[in-house]
Amino acid sequence: MNYWLVKTEPEKYAWSDLERDGQTTWDGVRNFQARNNLQQMAEGDLVLYYHSVSDKCIVGVAKVAKAAYPDPTSDDPRWLAVTLAPEKAFAKPVTLEQIKKEERLQNIALLRQSRLSVMPLSPEEFDILLGMGN
Repeated sequence: MNYWLVKTEPEKYAWSDLERDGQTTWDGVRNFQARNNLQQMAEGDLVLYYHSVSDKCIVGVAKVAKAAYPDPTSDDPRWLAVTLAPEKAFAKPVTLEQIKKEERLQNIALLRQSRLSVMPLSPEEFDILLGMGN
């Protein structure tokens, strides 16, 4: 199993929207590195759901319900999407400030490549963040 973090603006598609909908197509990614990460996602992989811009915190765990397929919002076959489904909301959001202060997370992609919208996590990083949120 692999672990991931995806970023979304809560004003556009929040965790509550994912819970309400039961699943969503994670589309519209137009960065090659993020696209490559989408391509590596496998069904059943776990994904931390990060509210960017206004909230700046991880709010829940989703899972990949369907691996990469052509992005329905693009005519260009190079762009991909996956389907995500909610697993569990965090008991307490894990803020960017908390992540920055956690010494064991100093190499996390969220801090090194802050503009990347889809990024891998190591199993250790995932476990640390999961523990912080629950």
